[in-house]
Amino acid sequence: MLLGSNLGDTKSNLNQAIAKIENCLGKIIKTSEMIETQPVEFESTNIFCNIAIGLTTTISPYSFLNAVKSIEKEMGRELDSSAVGGYIDRIIDIDIVTFNNINFESKKLKIPHHKHLCEREFSKALLDSLNIK
Repeated sequence: MLLGSNLGDTKSNLNQAIAKIENCLGKIIKTSEMIETQPVEFESTNIFCNIAIGLTTTISPYSFLNAVKSIEKEMGRELDSSAVGGYIDRIIDIDIVTFNNINFESKKLKIPHHKHLCEREFSKALLDSLNIK
């Protein structure tokens, strides 16, 4: 998973999201360092703080996505990029990048997350530090 925040206390936002993920979704087994990055695919003066985590879970990808969206909403994210039609500043963004080495595609979820695995250098670096491909 990749998490990002570019509003408010970004490091605190990430730590809060990680705690909620571990409480609701599974045991975190790997954590990358936190890094700061420029916004990607939209203009903003707010810098992102990003982190990658690996965890074990027993729930399905779709249930996992619903839980992730609930965490984002609980933390103050009102709309995701699909509802807005593009990227905007956000208090928290949680992306499922891989899931038990499966390929999964629905209207709301595609695994693996191609942009993070292949296009975004910061994502690839964070995931590489966890040995996640």
